[in-house]
This record gives sequence, structure tokens and C-alpha cells, in this order.
Amino acid sequence: MPLKDADSQNSYADEVPRRSGVEHMSAALIVNADDWGRDLHTTDRILDCVLRGSVSSASAMVFMEDSERAAAIAVERGIDTGLHLNLTTAFSAATCPGQLKEHQQKLARYLSAFSPARVLYNPWLASSFEYAVKAQIEEYSRLYGAAPLRFDGHHHMHLSANILLDNLLPRGTIVRRHFSHESDEKILRNRLFRRFTNLLLGRAHRVVDFFFSLPPFEPPGRLQSILALAREFVVELETHPVNPGEYRFLMNEELFHRAGGFTIASHFAVSPITRLHAPKREM
Repeated sequence: MPLKDADSQNSYADEVPRRSGVEHMSAALIVNADDWGRDLHTTDRILDCVLRGSVSSASAMVFMEDSERAAAIAVERGIDTGLHLNLTTAFSAATCPGQLKEHQQKLARYLSAFSPARVLYNPWLASSFEYAVKAQIEEYSRLYGAAPLRFDGHHHMHLSANILLDNLLPRGTIVRRHFSHESDEKILRNRLFRRFTNLLLGRAHRVVDFFFSLPPFEPPGRLQSILALAREFVVELETHPVNPGEYRFLMNEELFHRAGGFTIASHFAVSPITRLHAPKREM
């Protein structure tokens, strides 16, 4: 059942992170596209949406077959990107180091073996987590000319206990939080994990107030409720334009119509004091 605007803000009240010592972000609607650079088709679909004005920013994969080209496009056009950490999908770039592939294969086997693997700290894989994260940060820095200031993860594995507890992401960077609560989710299973990740992230990183996936598109009131939050808070919508349904939604007038005149951020917007120094793109 969709939430009414006023009720939605009340029901999400305990989802807003408590960020001691971190300046409050201004309200914004951020539509972020994942998997930039995974392959040519994925990159081109995201670029179409960026040029359309329906995508604010992208999360870039490294050591993938289109990573080099995607980085060149982003730098040339001033597209706001962050690092999309990949611990689960095989690197497809011919230049990917063999040692990195071996470490990632270990992590992928572990993380896909059973559902709770992400929330359990594995001391035997600590060095593999550290190696895989460090290598991807260094490769992003090489491709984009600067270290990433924003992090999220393929299949949300950046929230793995090993990454959070070993502080593998640079302090002070923007890190994607866990999905915000929605009425149809399995609350008991997810609530403790949300609280755990929000606590750890809030101590060392900057996070948006609310985070949702763009789909499902039904019921009709779901997106309106999320947009209502964006009038007072920073809301990130995760999207994958490579999926035909999401691409169609982002490329036609429907998103702008549902937004009711609400402006989609032109970059991953944060407060003016801590704004990412990414060049503005011309649409």
C-alpha cells in the first residue's frame, strides 16, 4: 500500500541517519545509474539518460571491458561519478591483473555461498577484501585523474562487514547506505542490518538521508511518496538503465511528469560546504 506524503515522512523518521559533526545536506533528488563502464551497451544506455537529464550521476566499475572508454567520456563531459566496488562479478578487462582476479574469485565464492555472508566478518579473507578494494580505488584514480569521493557497491557488497569494520573506505567520503525501509519488505530480517550499517557509516562517512531503488513502478503512489521526501531530505534513487523497463521510464516524460516539476539534481548533490568538485555538464 503506498504511503501518503505526510505519513511517509513520519514512517521514515527513524531512517534518517544521526550524523554527529557532519553538516546537514540540503534537500535533493539524486538519480544515480549503476554499472557505468561494465560494457559498451550499459555505458551508452546510462549516457543517454545523463544527456536526457534524468540521471544525476553514475557509479563507475573498473577493470571491466568498457571502463577505459567510460572514464574518458565521463572526464570529457564532466559526468559526476563514484566508484562502484565490484567483489562478485568477474572482471572482464584484458588488462586486469591476475592476482586481483584470484582475490576477487575468493570473495565472490564466499559472498555468494550463503545469504548472511555479507554481514559476517571473515578474518581469513581480510587480506583479499583489502587488496580488492585498494586495487579498485587505485584504478579509478588512474582512469579519472583523482581518487573517488563517493562509494557504493555491485550487489551492495560495499556494506560487507569486512569492509566496514576494517575501515577500507576512506574516511569522510560519501558512501551509499542500506535501502530505506519500505512497507513490503521483511522488516525483522533487515532492520538490525540497517541499524548496524547506518551506525558504522555515520561515524566515518557522509550518507544521504534516504535510499531507494527506482523500480518497482507500481503501485503508482510509491514514487510520489519518495519524491515527497526529496522536498525536505536528500534522496538517492538507484537505477540500472541497461534494464529495458528502467531505460524507457528514464527516457520518456514519465519521470518528469511524476516528479511534478521537481528538479532532478544535475550531480550527486551534497551541502555547499562539502560539495563534490565535479565540473557541471552542459545539457
